[in-house]
Amino acid sequence: MTVLFRFFSIVFFCTTLFSYTTFSQTLDSTSNGILTGTIVNSATQSPIQSVTVVILGTKLGAISKSDGKFIIRNIPAGIYNVRASAIGYEITVQSNIMVSAAKPTTIAFQLNERAIELQATEVEANYFQKNAETITSTQQLNSEDVRRAPGVQEDVIRAVALLPGVGVTQAGRNDLVVRGGAPFENLFVVDNIEVPNINHFGSQGSTGGPLSLINIDFVRDVSFSAGGFGARFGDRVSSLTNINLRNGNEERFGGQLNLSATGFGVIAEGPIANTGSYLVSVRRSYLDFIFKAAGFSFIPEYWDTQVKVNVNLNQNNSLSFLTIGALDGISFNNDDADKRFNNSRINGSNQNQYFSGLTWKSLFSTGFFTVTLGRNFSTFDTRQRDSNLVEIFKNTSTEGETMLRSDFFFQINPTTELSFGNNLKFASLLDYQLIIPGYTRLDNNGVQQPLSLDSNFTALRNGTYASISSSLSDKLRYIAGVRLDYYNSLKNSLYFSPRLSLSYSLNSVSLLNFSAGRYYQSPSFIWLMGDKNNAQTLSAIRADQIILGYEHTLQSDLKFQIEGYYKWYGNYPTRMFRPQAVLSPSGFDDVTNDIPYGLEPLSSDGIGFSRGVEIFLQKKLGDIPLYGLVSFTVNQTRFTALDGIERAGSFDSRIIFNASAGYRFNQQWEVSGKFRLSTGNPTSPFVTDTANIRFGQIDFTNYNSGERLALFHSLDVRVDKRWVFSGIQLVTYIDIQNIYNRKNESGVRWDARKREAITQVSGIGLLPSIGVTMEF
Repeated sequence: MTVLFRFFSIVFFCTTLFSYTTFSQTLDSTSNGILTGTIVNSATQSPIQSVTVVILGTKLGAISKSDGKFIIRNIPAGIYNVRASAIGYEITVQSNIMVSAAKPTTIAFQLNERAIELQATEVEANYFQKNAETITSTQQLNSEDVRRAPGVQEDVIRAVALLPGVGVTQAGRNDLVVRGGAPFENLFVVDNIEVPNINHFGSQGSTGGPLSLINIDFVRDVSFSAGGFGARFGDRVSSLTNINLRNGNEERFGGQLNLSATGFGVIAEGPIANTGSYLVSVRRSYLDFIFKAAGFSFIPEYWDTQVKVNVNLNQNNSLSFLTIGALDGISFNNDDADKRFNNSRINGSNQNQYFSGLTWKSLFSTGFFTVTLGRNFSTFDTRQRDSNLVEIFKNTSTEGETMLRSDFFFQINPTTELSFGNNLKFASLLDYQLIIPGYTRLDNNGVQQPLSLDSNFTALRNGTYASISSSLSDKLRYIAGVRLDYYNSLKNSLYFSPRLSLSYSLNSVSLLNFSAGRYYQSPSFIWLMGDKNNAQTLSAIRADQIILGYEHTLQSDLKFQIEGYYKWYGNYPTRMFRPQAVLSPSGFDDVTNDIPYGLEPLSSDGIGFSRGVEIFLQKKLGDIPLYGLVSFTVNQTRFTALDGIERAGSFDSRIIFNASAGYRFNQQWEVSGKFRLSTGNPTSPFVTDTANIRFGQIDFTNYNSGERLALFHSLDVRVDKRWVFSGIQLVTYIDIQNIYNRKNESGVRWDARKREAITQVSGIGLLPSIGVTMEF
């Protein structure tokens, strides 16, 4: 811990001193920046002309042209709120927009139509834009909301974890546990591409990992739905995280050098002739240097690259290309017996992955359509060795899938919108080489069941949907949709999902919302490798959801929301070797603790439920330079497996509390903090009878009936400082996680040396980190 603190302190001090001494003579408080943007109709995506765009708190503004674009020059560098207003549309404000003295800033407005008032009335600006496809359980964050959140390491997924309904997982990981569901139940979409896992060192067959590979400087906004999302998206039963990436600026070349909490990188962006833009980044972690300095026995390292190109073919047609790739590797230091013992409990994974997509967007008089051709590809080389360096687990596999997605959106009239589409996914390359010794893979009778497999197969998945959104009156709006999913690798291949959402306006600032729907999810590909019969015994997981909520806008930049939900699970995967448990993998599984990745005989006989109440309060950055959010969740999750006994779910955290807030003193200084609290998840005891063949393994006869983990709580603090120079902007921060050094428990594991179960402590305690970004 001392080594880490000194490392970060020295780097931060030297960087700050260098920045001051080098640039202080060129400090120019009048250094100005450029803001560019595009304004479109949210329903048809057609550009809106003659929209008045104003930078609040200044006299600066612009009027959008026929192509919906605007540009505002000579803006003093700083953070602003930007308002867009036009006759026949809701007034919308985007908060937390950073205007740089270096490269131009690019934003995008999507305006909702509204009836024109015949009588003069005062209309307040809307800081909280509604999602056109989802009524309940949905929140939105922009890139600055994520960037400056304390303790999230500029990670999109960690920022989402502050929202209502999202449980606390291990420190060092960003698995989303949404309303009691396992991490594999969550869907991630990046620029219309469904991505199995958007993390470095991601968990195969699930969605979590230590760190998102999405560069925060590429993000325009993030929409998170904890449940009740529309029929357009499927094949997941819990949540939807939809990440929209920005385009590069079309004015001139701009660059950025970045030193963050986990690595360093470079970004370049600029125009392509007069037809579009490009945005490119390359990053490398320095975790290997830190872990070596701290004396850790395992050493992670990663690279990633991201490229986005946008080209306007003509006024109504555009092409967008995106590719994001990563190289992840873990090496082990086995210099002494202690390090070899520590490493023997780590299932280390080397991974290479990328996802990419080419999207054609075309506008017509009453709507638009998009067609995306995408590809996901990952290779995994996962191994575990005992303290004698003998290999006890091997997983060498490749998963590649090509997708073709088409979506059509029509505006039938000002209050009615129709959408339909199809998403075809063909996994042409699913190859697995697996070795698990029998003593780590015991069946329910204690008989060793070793697994040695070299197999490959293909899989076809398809989802077709239709949805209509309309207003039955000036107070009542509904969204009704249906979805049909097809999975050719399962015995039961067709699944039908109806969904309905209602929103009733009690008055101009209060809404009563309701959603109900059915959701299906196909098994992860690697689960089908656990037994030759899994494809016959497994069905798509089912979840039926009901959500009722109340939303009240206290003032234009402050909203309150309360929701109650009930989720019924069916066809949940159960473990034949462990009849007391449903499948709930997350993180790197230690094969000496339990069978990893669902590599065992499974069936779809599990049932369960999750129910709870969520309270949410959010303040946007407005006239008062204070922003933040508070969420409070009371939740219960229960599952019944093959033995017919109802037990607490593995992620049954009964109470979750999050609070995050920041204050901007001026355009240079900002301070923020984040506090998280959660009751502990259930645990399972271990077999301590030395005569039992399962000695040292989890006692599944008492599955999830052990003592719960202790109360989790942690406080993170962050301070940001900005310098503005002629043509250069420098942003620095210091972020201290777990500032009072709380030793939070993350789980229980067996210690083979002590021959007893021990409680694991999450993370490394107090963790300072620094960040420096130079834009030019």
